Amino acid sequence: MKKVIDCFKEDNPVIQKKLRKVTLEEGEKVATELFEILNKRKDGIGLAANQVGIDAAVAVVNVREPIVLINPEIVSRETEIPFYEGCLSFPGKGVNTKRYETVEVTSDNVDGTMIFSGVDTGEKAKGSWEQEGKTYQVKDRDLRILEAVCVQHEIDHLNGLVCMDRKIDTTYRAEKKPGRNEPCHCGSGKKFKKCCINK
Repeated sequence: MKKVIDCFKEDNPVIQKKLRKVTLEEGEKVATELFEILNKRKDGIGLAANQVGIDAAVAVVNVREPIVLINPEIVSRETEIPFYEGCLSFPGKGVNTKRYETVEVTSDNVDGTMIFSGVDTGEKAKGSWEQEGKTYQVKDRDLRILEAVCVQHEIDHLNGLVCMDRKIDTTYRAEKKPGRNEPCHCGSGKKFKKCCINK
């Protein structure tokens, strides 16, 4: 069985490569192996083929239900959200990113599209891919968002992107305020302490 390549310690020649499309049969075999690796590790919720050195556009996600993605593509995105995410290929290195609360995805193993969304749609909310008759409570919203982000994360892998490529700077930089004796920013020509400081 293959293992997840730690990119801090080992070279992974396919981690930043757009992976080749595969047949449905080959994709299902790769997906089975990816699930076996995840189940053995017990520390991940998603895995893409290139994370274990396989050049195949296949990923799996297991947040609430096992999901297989074969040659997937995101066809629509809605509502950008901030998210802090990590990656099995870069252990212990999480980053702040921007993702989408709702994504619509095609995958060769599914007819039509799948919608992954954290949008609050009521007590009987369920995604388009979920089993009929199965309901999820509103409290599952955080899991729905996690699942939507995980799907985006894994599809990024298949396109040669890692979460570090989406890192955003969250450092707050306060605007410099003028000192009491500096010219006021309002353009009056007066010193700040005699003009706007007391307004």
